[in-house]
Amino acid sequence: MNKDQIITPWDLDGTMDDFFVPEYIVEMAQEVIQQYDLTVGRMEVITTKADKGGLIWKIETDQGPKSLKILHRRPTRSLFSIGAQEYLVEVKKARVPPIVKTKTGENTVEKGGKLWFIADWIEPLQQVAADLEGAKLLSHAIGEFHQLSKGYVPPKGAENASRLYRWPKTYNKMIKKINWFKDVANAYPEMPASAAVLSTADMFEEQARKAATMLEQSNYEQLVSRGNKEWGLVHQDYGWSNGQMGPGGMWIIDLDGVAYDLPIRDLRKLITSAMDDLGGWDLSWIIGMLEAYHEANPIEDDVFNILVIDLCLPNLYYKNVKEMLYEPTISLDAEMEAVIQRIAAIDKTKWPIIEQLKTEWKGGKQNESVDN
Repeated sequence: MNKDQIITPWDLDGTMDDFFVPEYIVEMAQEVIQQYDLTVGRMEVITTKADKGGLIWKIETDQGPKSLKILHRRPTRSLFSIGAQEYLVEVKKARVPPIVKTKTGENTVEKGGKLWFIADWIEPLQQVAADLEGAKLLSHAIGEFHQLSKGYVPPKGAENASRLYRWPKTYNKMIKKINWFKDVANAYPEMPASAAVLSTADMFEEQARKAATMLEQSNYEQLVSRGNKEWGLVHQDYGWSNGQMGPGGMWIIDLDGVAYDLPIRDLRKLITSAMDDLGGWDLSWIIGMLEAYHEANPIEDDVFNILVIDLCLPNLYYKNVKEMLYEPTISLDAEMEAVIQRIAAIDKTKWPIIEQLKTEWKGGKQNESVDN
């Protein structure tokens, strides 16, 4: 192995086995392990990000099961999330996996242009039921996470990963890209999903424009002026697999992408995903999830208003259709056509529920003041 070899993605076209790991990376892993006071036996590949150069092993050691992870992001960005994980465990006693220190007391090892680290493997962990009670447990856990993450300051040398001030830019990017959807669909009229894109894009673009106007007219600027430390961290990839029941309660794992932001963004993603799974919007689920979250991290009226605005964005449509911009001849297939039709049907159930939510969410007191 070349001592200075850089880890690069090893499966850009998705044709390799999910658990394949290049030999040079296996050799690097052994060198990394040498920097820990651990005796390692069996190593099992749990998941790979082969298109980005990331990887998780479960390793059996003389000090119990651990995870060995290659973080696929830039080392300075990964340092931000590692620092957050340490802060949550050591300062806030949060239920996130503790990091194992190297022989020299470091949190990480840099090798191949990536940061590697070892953390405790929490056992047993179990996904909660995919029902309303499970959704409440997830919502409460992420509220607790948001509350505990306040005050975090990244270590020296880390990037300041913040999405707090980027909401207007994010909304406008969505508007622009949905407009591009139409251009691409017009360029590939023979593809099965092109007609579905063209019949829905105007509607969803208008929804995004209205949401952007609502954000502009909200108290967003006043909220974000409090700064990163005041709001704390969002997980960014939170759901049924990254919030699981374990020893002492709910644990939150895979903190690689944490960033400063208004915390309600995680809850919005969780609600949108749950409504997608249900096949339609359900007020009792949303109220239940909000109440569970509010119990752990109280939701101010202005923050609730931002949540409503973010729910008004065509998040589900954008998330599922944006791949067409990169590989239209593959993405615009019959499967995407069916997905778009399903999302359009779900969208019809969304708007009456949002109107009800504005008046029925109590959050400690009756809330009827959300502007549309």
